[in-house]
Amino acid sequence: MDNSTTTNHPETGSSQAAEQARETMHKAANTAATYGSRAADHYVKEPAQDLFSLAKSYAKDHPDVAACWAFAFGIVVGWKIKP
Repeated sequence: MDNSTTTNHPETGSSQAAEQARETMHKAANTAATYGSRAADHYVKEPAQDLFSLAKSYAKDHPDVAACWAFAFGIVVGWKIKP
């Protein structure tokens, strides 16, 4: 016999409690996943955007230094990928 179909079975209360515990854990897992996703968006995307905006503002203020850095970066990357 299935525990969910019997009404006077002594394990019916424990199976209901187990089902309620599963539902609670499922809700907690979904909440944790949502929170983790939001945290990842905040702590990964925003600092990267901040770094790019800082680099752009620095390049606007000091175009000669930014050009030298870009040239040096291009030389290093070209040297590393040459066959």
